[in-house]
Parts: sequence; C-alpha cells; structure tokens
Amino acid sequence: MKLRYSIAVGLPLVSVSAMAADLTLKFELPQLNVAEYHRPYVAAWLENADQKVVTNLAVLYDVKKKDNAGTKWLKDMRQWWRKAGRDVAMPMDGVSGATRAPGEVSLSFPVAKEALNKLPAGNYQLVVEAAREAGGRELVKVPVAWPPKSAQSFSAKGKEELGDVTVQVKP
Repeated sequence: MKLRYSIAVGLPLVSVSAMAADLTLKFELPQLNVAEYHRPYVAAWLENADQKVVTNLAVLYDVKKKDNAGTKWLKDMRQWWRKAGRDVAMPMDGVSGATRAPGEVSLSFPVAKEALNKLPAGNYQLVVEAAREAGGRELVKVPVAWPPKSAQSFSAKGKEELGDVTVQVKP
C-alpha cells in the first residue's frame, strides 16, 4: 500500500517537470557607423498563427530617464506598440529592462516560463523589433514549433538594426 501511495504522489511531479520547456533568444545589435548613435529600443514577443500576441518576452528601453520618460519612445516600436505595448504598464517585472550596447544579446525568460508552458502545441513566431532614435526600425520574425520535442534552434537575419536572431528551445 505504501508503495502505491508513493508512486501516485510522485506521478504528478514527473508530468509537470516533463512539460517544462526552455526558450532562449539571442540577437545581434550591430555597431553602426553613424554620426549620432543611440542604443535601440527592442521588444520581443511570441505570437500565434493569427498574429495575436500570446506573451511579451522582453522590452528593452531607456529605463534611466528621469520620471520614466523612456516610456515615451516605446511607441516607436510600432508593431509591438499596436499589438501589445499600449495595453501594458511599464516597467513590467521580469520583462522590461535597459537597452543594450552593440554586440550579442542573450535573454532567457524565467518569468514567461509558466505562460509558455500553458501554450497549446502549434507553430508560433517569435518577433523581435528594434527602433533607434535618429536611426531605423526593423522587425524580424522567427518561426518556432512549441512545445519542443527535442533541443532545436531556429534563426533569421536582420538587415540593418538587427543582425542574426536565434531562438533555442529545449524540452
């Protein structure tokens, strides 16, 4: 009887951990040779086949501006703003953060993990949008199959404001 009870109690724990999956985003912010360089604002989100936002993953903006004035320019990330940005209050715990210097940026999403693991199986797109003051704007979409059955990597490439964009998933 004790053996059956311990197995029955342990089964829900095994099934919960078996469903847990990880997602990591890596993207390149190229060093641009321009007279006036500003770090880009960057938003990353996951959308379903209907192009509806299922979760915000990251919003990187100038968090050090006095009186949270950096939020004024979030609407320059037009696609994110129209789909999700105007409906959220900044800062978002575990989602928003400071802009990054040129180079490779790697982000993982422990706060979004619960939302990600509740997603129905299917094809999604991880969208990364970058906008820079006195500069350009770019949107890169990376197709992602969720939940992952094995460790996989999906990638796309930007042309100017973003370089390589890679999404790594593992069960």
